[in-house]
Amino acid sequence: MNDIPNTTNLNVRVDSTLKKESDILFKKLGLNMSTAINMFLTKCVNTSSIPFEISTPKPSKNLKKALKEADYIAKHPEKFKGYTNIDELFEALDSED
Repeated sequence: MNDIPNTTNLNVRVDSTLKKESDILFKKLGLNMSTAINMFLTKCVNTSSIPFEISTPKPSKNLKKALKEADYIAKHPEKFKGYTNIDELFEALDSED
């Protein structure tokens, strides 16, 4: 008589450092990788969702300001000095003193 439930193998590629750190964490929690993954998948199925928030990062105020400035510069290149090489740029910076 076989008491092992119907199981299947799952192969997943994971960063080696992440796997090592996960193994350490799960061991501290009294779990192994297989049990932890089964818990995650069970929670997903039971809630019909991912059991943590997934979102796109929102740009900071500084990033929004920089992007707006870059867009303005791209649309109005005639208002800004351009350089054909790094030496020209450094000369211009040195002459500002």
